[in-house]
Amino acid sequence: MIATGKLIEYLDSGKFVCALVTESQAKRLRLINQNGREINLPLSRVVHCSNETHAPASTRESLITHLKETTNTRLSLMDKVDLKELWELTCEENTTVFNPAFLAELTFGEDASDDTVSAFLRCVFVDKLYFKYKEGKVQANSPEKVEQLLIQQEKEAKKNHLIEDGTSAIADIQSSQFKPGNLTPFQIEILDIIKNYYISGNDSPDAKIAQQVLKSSGITTPHGPFHLLVKAGIWSENENIPLLKNDLPVNFSLAARQQAEQVLQCNQEDLFADPGRRDLTHLAPITIDGPTTLDFDDALTIEKQDKNYLVGIHISDVAHYVKPGDPLFLEAMRRGTSIYFPEAQIPMLPRHLSQGICSLIQDETRATFSFMVLLSPEAEVLKVRIFPSIIKVKRRLTYEDVDKMLKSDEEIKIFNMLRQKLRKNRLEQGALLLPFPDVNVFIDHQGKVHVNLAQSDTPARTIVSEMMILTNQVAAKFVADRIVPGLFRSQPPLKKRIVYGEDSDLFQNTLQRKNMPRGELSTVAKSHSGLGVSHYSTVTSPIRRLLDLVMQHQINSIVRRQEPCFTDEMCKDFTSVLSRTLSTANNVRHQRQRYWLLKYLADRKGQKIDALVINSGPKRVNLLLTDILMDIDLPSQGCRTAASGTIVKVRIAKSDPLDNIVRFEW
Repeated sequence: MIATGKLIEYLDSGKFVCALVTESQAKRLRLINQNGREINLPLSRVVHCSNETHAPASTRESLITHLKETTNTRLSLMDKVDLKELWELTCEENTTVFNPAFLAELTFGEDASDDTVSAFLRCVFVDKLYFKYKEGKVQANSPEKVEQLLIQQEKEAKKNHLIEDGTSAIADIQSSQFKPGNLTPFQIEILDIIKNYYISGNDSPDAKIAQQVLKSSGITTPHGPFHLLVKAGIWSENENIPLLKNDLPVNFSLAARQQAEQVLQCNQEDLFADPGRRDLTHLAPITIDGPTTLDFDDALTIEKQDKNYLVGIHISDVAHYVKPGDPLFLEAMRRGTSIYFPEAQIPMLPRHLSQGICSLIQDETRATFSFMVLLSPEAEVLKVRIFPSIIKVKRRLTYEDVDKMLKSDEEIKIFNMLRQKLRKNRLEQGALLLPFPDVNVFIDHQGKVHVNLAQSDTPARTIVSEMMILTNQVAAKFVADRIVPGLFRSQPPLKKRIVYGEDSDLFQNTLQRKNMPRGELSTVAKSHSGLGVSHYSTVTSPIRRLLDLVMQHQINSIVRRQEPCFTDEMCKDFTSVLSRTLSTANNVRHQRQRYWLLKYLADRKGQKIDALVINSGPKRVNLLLTDILMDIDLPSQGCRTAASGTIVKVRIAKSDPLDNIVRFEW
């Protein structure tokens, strides 16, 4: 219990306050402090109590003067305290807990007084590096703790430096004299902090620094940091923010790049020395792709055998170059797929592989996997042979080329006939074709966005799609029949069927798409209702899809009579990896496509555009913008609500790509 007349000290907002005890109770003290305030203080808040008992002052003013003089005396004594030197002395002791008076005696070299003990304690509370006060005792920090605190102090000092100097650095960038490319190292550092904050919000490591710098710089709008980074030249005006927010890999690891360089050194002539690989360079394969395609992963051949047709689908043998456990394979696992944006592409494999040695380039010797499928005149599968091969593409054709050659080229004529029969066979098994135009977004050199729709069901495109579906179907059956682990795609039966046959009606196809069961990825082969096949996987794009690469390895194991490359447990792990990576990639791709479409709409604010009414309810109307195939909702118009299947006009009221906001009006 602290007696009346004692001088005590307590902390108020981190500062020592000197006071005289005017009344003492069991757990509380009545005080008058150096500021002239009378307070009721819990006993637990007392940090230091004098040994000396003071007689009551003659007046209140003289007491306050005495308290202030005592405080000044103790503050002046603090200059004589060297905590580091004292701490080094305590390291030689057998204990780390000390009485404050003992340490005050060591510090001042004389018997401890109320003033010297107070001065020492004040220093401990100012500099918490070497000692800490706890329940009347002082504990010396361990050397490890001191080192840790020093690091924290350096971080805090750096933080204060960033906040103080960051504002002026940002002001220089915002000035009219600033030229992109002239950033100082410090400006780059502070912009990096702001960039991470814009991408990750409060989860960024220096969020508080970013917030304070932005606030003091007068940048208070949500996208202010974005515009600052654009002005600084860190980001482009149309930076792909969803890509950054999802932290998708863009650059390849050093190990992957080094492996890719080694692959490029491979001599293609060595392929002929592989006894398990067949030389098919006598054939004349064709590739059919878009005019701007650079990664060719499939080629086609056709031979007539009596009344039957031997179709060759030759897929780039990426598995020959990218083995499980290799850096390139690990990169493929991180990515899961290539991602295509209107303005760029992020490949699953480095470009000098995907567009080089793995690409089926015209007149170049290439390693492939050949699926030789013998079809009857009615396009029924009679026989399948699958093996590693070597081909040399004879002709590179575009979709437009093929559409013009349907009657003039004998090979194209046969492919066209077979694709019609293959489609017919699938339709009889319940397949849904649901042709939907491709939305092509093009950005010109001025940054202006152009959108056009392209038919997805032209004869040339469906020749390719039917041959790929055929290949994926026979590949899945080939693996499943041999009870080898694999990755299979399936789709449950339809619960509501709207479209039958080759219906190209946009309204009906949109309705059907909204009533499709979700596809599944599993290690068990099941039917795919939408495609009308009993087995299905994907093996035709190993350059751009991890799933196809995995299946290519499994098929390679079978045809070479080896143990399966991947176990069932490993295949189950692949389904988890693919579910995660593909979901993220598809989400980013969708967001980026939407960004460009909103930018396209922003340029047309106030204009009216056509919309197809899909569902018309009492409160909301679901529509499809026919120019860009964007799904939108509007409040119903009461008695004027348009009927489903009709075309109406809607006005573009607002479109903000950065905020992902678009609004329409009737």
